[in-house]
Amino acid sequence: MKTVFLLFDSLNYLALEAFGGLEIASPNSRRLAERAVCFDRHFAGSLPCMPARRDLHTGRLSFLHRSWGPLEPFDASVAALLRQGGVYTHLVSDHYHYFEEGGATYHTQYNSFDFIRGQESDQWKAMVKPPIERFREMYHAIQTRFDEDRRYLPNLVNREFIRDEQDYPVAGCFRSAFEFLDRNRRHDGWLLHLECFDPHEPFTAPAPYRERYPTDYRGPVLDWPLYARVRESPHEVAELRANYAALVTMCDAYLGRLLDYFDAHDLWRDTALVLTTDHGFLLGEHDWWAKNRCPMFNEIAHLPLIVYHPDHAHRGGTRVAALTQTTDLMPTLLDFHGVRPPATVLGRPLRHLLEGGTVHHDAVLYGMFGAATNITDGRYTYFRYPPDMRKQELYEYTLMPTHLRSFFSAATLRQAQLVPPFGFTQEIPVLRIPARRLADGQVAAMGTYEDCTTVLFDLQADPGQLQPIADEQVEQRLLRTLADKLAQLDAPAEAFGRIGLQRPR
Repeated sequence: MKTVFLLFDSLNYLALEAFGGLEIASPNSRRLAERAVCFDRHFAGSLPCMPARRDLHTGRLSFLHRSWGPLEPFDASVAALLRQGGVYTHLVSDHYHYFEEGGATYHTQYNSFDFIRGQESDQWKAMVKPPIERFREMYHAIQTRFDEDRRYLPNLVNREFIRDEQDYPVAGCFRSAFEFLDRNRRHDGWLLHLECFDPHEPFTAPAPYRERYPTDYRGPVLDWPLYARVRESPHEVAELRANYAALVTMCDAYLGRLLDYFDAHDLWRDTALVLTTDHGFLLGEHDWWAKNRCPMFNEIAHLPLIVYHPDHAHRGGTRVAALTQTTDLMPTLLDFHGVRPPATVLGRPLRHLLEGGTVHHDAVLYGMFGAATNITDGRYTYFRYPPDMRKQELYEYTLMPTHLRSFFSAATLRQAQLVPPFGFTQEIPVLRIPARRLADGQVAAMGTYEDCTTVLFDLQADPGQLQPIADEQVEQRLLRTLADKLAQLDAPAEAFGRIGLQRPR
């Protein structure tokens, strides 16, 4: 068995023609959907980037115990399990967070990996005296706040060395993937994990893609929205959305090159192909940009998933309405290669849905450390917040005390306590460390959380989640399910208490 697992970052569900998108040209997503099975109710688990990848590697949710962080010593990674089962695993990615303090244990799970440089704020090119004033003229003021956000300057330096399409990291990722396929496609027993940071911001794409989406904006380069409420002018909003569209179209074009490769070498005969993302992205909907600080609306949490398997090629063009989640991908990839998942895995393999099954999860939880605990049963979505975000009890449970780009501080670590194991930590005690706080008392996860109101939406009547409803019967049913799933996940006691629940007896 052979598998290509393709992950684009920040890919909005409705950006793809395969899922009914009308505004962005993505014909190759539709081309793949005609051969494969589309999952119409696929949801995120833990957010954002690295928490989603921990779910993907381990087949269980992580956001109830931990913020952004590495794989833990007790985590069973899909890449390592496949490798131990005799399957060769190779990672190709430009996702530079794998190589920072908060993600440094993921890429080492594979037999081999290739890191493509230059994406976003990858500390790639050395420039002792960057042309700051020229940058301020070239780029919008949002993108030249060098003293406020250290991501911006490295990005603008990197762009000085990305001129032609072949220089773009997404092009480099696919070039490396094709090298792997050229060398190994005739052999059996491998998984290629091809992961592209695009269409994550900044939304920069070569002119042929960008020219497809004209706007009336005439200012400096504007392709990187703040994680904030929409404050921009209509012309600026249109420009940001057009740049995202251009980047999605570029990603889709490279997907087309992969499909061409499958056609040319008849890989459809013996190679599975999975396409998905880690989370979506708000492009002004609900008056918000991006993710993290706002509620987890479906533009963020409802994800595209397309799966082709040669054993189920006859099912091409069909759609699955069953509720699925990121955590299901780990046991699915293991199942494709005949490797049994460990007992800690709570995701479920998707094989029976590829075969025509219709029932999977009754409901799924999703969320971000310190924010709402969200649940959907496919019909309703429910965002459950603590009554006071500034006073909630919250701890990190870890043996790898690193944040995104730093270690836990010495002051924080002095408060650490060694506590008994959870059911998934292989009988290993873990550190319990108080979560970082902002000056106002909120959890310092990825910025201040806002709009922290518990709400219920009926997706059937209101797919855009614009009008919360009041339905006590539905709310109580979802709360019971939520409590049961927290118990299944062996969530800490405070995960129940912070949202007013008790652990089921």
